[in-house]
Amino acid sequence: MTTTSSRGRRRAPSRMERAAGKAAALQKPRVILAGLLLLALTSVMLLDGYLRAEVGGDQRVRTGADSGSVPDDVLDGGPILTFRGGQATTVSVPDRTIALTFDDGPNPTWTPQVLDILEKYDVPGTFFLVGSMVSRYPSIVKDMVDQGNEVGIHTFTHVDLSYQSDARVNREMQQTQLALAGAAGITTTLFRAPYSSETDAIDNYSWPVYQKLGQDGYTSVFVDTDSDDWKKPGVSKIVKWATPEDGKGASVLFHDAGGERSQTIKALPEYIEQMKAKGYTFTTISGAMRGQGAGSAGGQRPGGVPGGQSAEAGAAASPLQAAHREATGTTLYEGKALVAAVAVAEWTVPTLSVGLMVVGVAVMGRFGMMLLLARRHYRQRNKRRFSWGPTVTGPVSVIVPAYNEKECIANTLNSLAQSTHPVEIIVVDDGSTDGTADIAASLGMPNVRVVRQENAGKPAALNNGVRNASHDVVVMMDGDTVFEPDTVRQLVQPFADPNVGAVAGNAKVGNRDTVIGAWQHIEYVMGFNLDRRMYDLLRCMPTIPGAIGAFRRDAVLEVGGMSEDTLAEDTDITIAMHRAGWRVVYQEHARAWTEAPGSLKQLWSQRYRWSYGTMQALWKHRKSLTDKGPSGRFGRVGMPLVVLFQIVTPVFAPLIDVFTAYSMIFIDFKAALLAWLAVLGVQLVCAAYAFRLDREKYRYLLMMPLQQLAYRQMMYLVLIHSCITALTGGRLRWQKLKRTGEVGTPAGVS
Repeated sequence: MTTTSSRGRRRAPSRMERAAGKAAALQKPRVILAGLLLLALTSVMLLDGYLRAEVGGDQRVRTGADSGSVPDDVLDGGPILTFRGGQATTVSVPDRTIALTFDDGPNPTWTPQVLDILEKYDVPGTFFLVGSMVSRYPSIVKDMVDQGNEVGIHTFTHVDLSYQSDARVNREMQQTQLALAGAAGITTTLFRAPYSSETDAIDNYSWPVYQKLGQDGYTSVFVDTDSDDWKKPGVSKIVKWATPEDGKGASVLFHDAGGERSQTIKALPEYIEQMKAKGYTFTTISGAMRGQGAGSAGGQRPGGVPGGQSAEAGAAASPLQAAHREATGTTLYEGKALVAAVAVAEWTVPTLSVGLMVVGVAVMGRFGMMLLLARRHYRQRNKRRFSWGPTVTGPVSVIVPAYNEKECIANTLNSLAQSTHPVEIIVVDDGSTDGTADIAASLGMPNVRVVRQENAGKPAALNNGVRNASHDVVVMMDGDTVFEPDTVRQLVQPFADPNVGAVAGNAKVGNRDTVIGAWQHIEYVMGFNLDRRMYDLLRCMPTIPGAIGAFRRDAVLEVGGMSEDTLAEDTDITIAMHRAGWRVVYQEHARAWTEAPGSLKQLWSQRYRWSYGTMQALWKHRKSLTDKGPSGRFGRVGMPLVVLFQIVTPVFAPLIDVFTAYSMIFIDFKAALLAWLAVLGVQLVCAAYAFRLDREKYRYLLMMPLQQLAYRQMMYLVLIHSCITALTGGRLRWQKLKRTGEVGTPAGVS
């Protein structure tokens, strides 16, 4: 039992505190999830880049090195090098026998054609495969192995291993083994180094690599007859160069990938027919080794390939080639995971690339449309003869919802007291605990009424103010905002047009002398006010800012007042006004100075509420897409524009930065930098024009490059966070930001 007189009794948390605690508990996992999505995107891009040798690629090829450390019997030996018992041994292909080998595959165009030819002539081949290509085209490798061909490793990224560390060598081999396991369920003991030729080309740098791989159980395969098909010399020369001399056996090199291979495809049938006519037989590398009685390198476990087994055991257990091992256990599952991950990357990156092109076109189109329509809007509204109709002189009600605004409320009310237009000021105190209502009442202003209510949120406070308003036009502003003396008069003039139901004012950042404030100042002038000019002419204004907006009181009541269904009550009611047939316009000359969030944490909180609330409002009014009349007009014009420009393109926009950073690091720094600067230049032009229209000082634009690098990324994360919240569900209450009261009078901040 709880008693109220007990000293130290714990106070039960209020409804708002409980809601805030629940929101905070939900927020952290969603932030983590948003970060994980970006991490996953980056990982997919890095994987795709690694597969294409853009990440970690090494194009160095060693030539002309000394071979003094290489044994002479290896340099002068056959094309097959084994290390049975730790002793280097070379094996030659038996006379009138050809081990037909192919390098650099698989390739989706050429390898299947090679396989068809081999199958037609009942000839086996030995394919030395690049692991990254195996992981990209696993089905080709599966067909290759099922057809009875033999496969070997040609590294994962086609690098010259003589330049690489032991760790990189191991990684190149192990990753290729995993790719083979995932693609065909096998591993292999055969290896051919990229850029290798005959054994006499082994040098002091590559020899230790062959020794190490030999100790790990690999058989290194070289060439003694090269078709040089990669030079594309013509079919006749390819056949001639691939023909062994004097009936000798040979390890013959062709390529099934690495470039355009149409000449190889034409030469291969002719070559096989000629060799068979001369009495040659075709075999695999393992078959050549058996033919010489050297056995295979089986019985030794290739490095990093768990579950390996001897050639004899493999032959007894299945019809695998002697060099192949059945992949089992961890190797098999890791291989399948690698192939699956690569499939995701192969699908994701091209899809995102197309998406980026669409986003890029949309963004550039938006910039162009904003500039054209903003120019037209400015000229139209600033003509000497432009008029909304008879001058509006009647008094209006100004509603100031306030919750713990002790730092700002006096400045707000003092600015309204200087208004050149007659106003009734209604301060709706939403259960403040800091004496806000007392401060407002103590100012002794004759035209100020203070209405107190229990804490119920901003929409409820605004609705209470509308109910208490005495005049037909109500102006709504935030409790941390100050108006210029002429603001109200300018704001209400559009109501001379009876079709106008609401007016958006020109919100300005008052505390713009900090870095964060300057970034928001740029955003307000360019991203908000330039947009509003465009939306005004298109008659689909999505949001009247909470800092400064005016409404016909009857219109507000007609649409049901400020709704508590969403976090963006200003967007919600603006769309509702459109759907009810009212016109919503932008009045650039009605300026309000507001205190923007002063820390990244507060900024995140504010923008999270804005973006999530906008999504809620769009979803709430989704039926406008199929409505007729004014509601349908907003649904088919305004709704798509807001979704495209405020949700879709910003969500995809981080990809531009990720791709740019990726290109700078791994592809072409100069080209990527120039592209980024070009986009920045377009944005600067738009921002400069917006500043010109608003008569702002250009010096703040010096902060724009930094804004693009830091501030914009935060906004992207906020939007992604909001999207995740929208998908997973969740609600937030009216969130109060910490204010300093530094925005005093308009003159003090200009």
